[in-house]
Amino acid sequence: MINVSNLTLRYGKRTLFEDVNLKFTQGNCYGIIGANGAGKSTFLKILSGEVDPTSGSVAFTPGERMAVLSQNHYAFDEFPVIETVMMGHKEMYAIMKEKDAIYLKEDFTDADGERAGELENLFAEMDGWNAESNAATLLSNLGIKEEFHYQLVKDLDSTQKVRVLLAQALFGNPDILILDEPTNDLDIHTVSWLEDFLATYEAIVLVVSHDRHFLDSVCTHIVDIDFGKMTIFTGNYSFWYESSQLALKQRADQNKKAEDRVKELQEFIRRFSANASKSKQATSRKKALDKINLDEIQPSNRKYPGIIFNNQGREAGDQILQIEGLSKTLNGEVLFKDINLMVNKGDKIAVLSNNSLATTAFYNILTGRDKDFKGEFKWGVTINPADIPMDNTEYFKDNNENLIDWLREFSPGEKDDQFIRGFLGRMLFSGEEVLKKSSVLSGGEKMRCMFSRMMLQSANLLLFDEPTNHLDLESITALNNGMKDFRGTILFTSRDHELVETVANRIVELTPGGVIDKLMSYDEYINSDAIEKLKEERYA
Repeated sequence: MINVSNLTLRYGKRTLFEDVNLKFTQGNCYGIIGANGAGKSTFLKILSGEVDPTSGSVAFTPGERMAVLSQNHYAFDEFPVIETVMMGHKEMYAIMKEKDAIYLKEDFTDADGERAGELENLFAEMDGWNAESNAATLLSNLGIKEEFHYQLVKDLDSTQKVRVLLAQALFGNPDILILDEPTNDLDIHTVSWLEDFLATYEAIVLVVSHDRHFLDSVCTHIVDIDFGKMTIFTGNYSFWYESSQLALKQRADQNKKAEDRVKELQEFIRRFSANASKSKQATSRKKALDKINLDEIQPSNRKYPGIIFNNQGREAGDQILQIEGLSKTLNGEVLFKDINLMVNKGDKIAVLSNNSLATTAFYNILTGRDKDFKGEFKWGVTINPADIPMDNTEYFKDNNENLIDWLREFSPGEKDDQFIRGFLGRMLFSGEEVLKKSSVLSGGEKMRCMFSRMMLQSANLLLFDEPTNHLDLESITALNNGMKDFRGTILFTSRDHELVETVANRIVELTPGGVIDKLMSYDEYINSDAIEKLKEERYA
């Protein structure tokens, strides 16, 4: 158990959170959510002892072992991979090193023999003799092939290092597990394995993630950091979001009777409890939801940007986009070849590839940024496309304009300040914030500006290359809703599972061996053995 008492953290005049009192109990997974800068990662650092609070305390049940996903990708560069994983159980690893050092002594004494015997007993109690094989199994499950297990960590690429550090955190089944963005740089199959692992894990898990599908799959509770306070809510992210939106709607409806509100909330809980049976955390979440107090459901103070794309200037005709024999090679590497594709009106196509360079090259060709390719493509005469590239540096580089003047450049019609302020207001830029210099914006702020630019273009076809990069959960949710509601055609690439599953009605995968084009949902696509076999052939 973890008891947080009267916890306060201040940096100068800024208070991240104040007088926080929380209890985390065994067998539950807590998703920590909050706007960018709210203090999610800092809170985890306080729990792990890396950061000291201004006041208050954190108490743990005696004897419980904690493991933390390391954010330092270079800390273990000089150690073998398998040993780095075993370091996750610090006490067992220290015992292993001490007894190995004793056995290497040339002047081995009786006292050394007694100490070695003590250490051997402790080592056996911690299942130390299976440590190496358990570490190897974890690495394999996380996609690190056996050939890398005894290499130095510094010889791995960045995505492999992330997996080694994750294996280190999971090693030895710690009683308390703290994970900050554990799905970063993991492929869909590894994320699925991690979801299954955590869904049956009987410890305390605290996790920060922007992956809503992951939070929904593993969390039994949500901890919301909002206005300097922290509140625990029963259920996963979707339950928290939908229930808070329902409560907000009810609060706005002053004429609704109290008993009607209660019935609506009860029906909502009943429906969500029934759906919990489909979840990986089904048993624990359903029990929790069945016991929920209606008073727990409160409207959120969180603000969501208004990302709405349905102001199409012109209705698209039946001819949308035709691609014939499209091929792209970069530095001698074939990214994709012989892509033949007919995009239909109303398609919402998720464009996939094992190589992100391939999808980015695909969008750069369609938008005219890249002229070096083979094949051809033709837009329909009625099509007015708008895009958001993965790299938006060109739109903000060396630009000292304020946000009003920056956005005015992309307004094809109305140039009035109030009109421009309205679009910026939808993206949560209000008051003096609209006078900020565009060159000093954060990554998330730049993305919100790019959405404003796209909305002003009144496009009937949208192109997105990893649009959730740098976004907080609120912006991701708003974007997801905007893409679902858009009545035009979309081609997009995203690592956000929930976004792809809820938006796409067609999956197109670009490979060096051709294109895979399927009219199906994302979950159907990734769970199809036939498609997995086809992908192996196309990437070979």
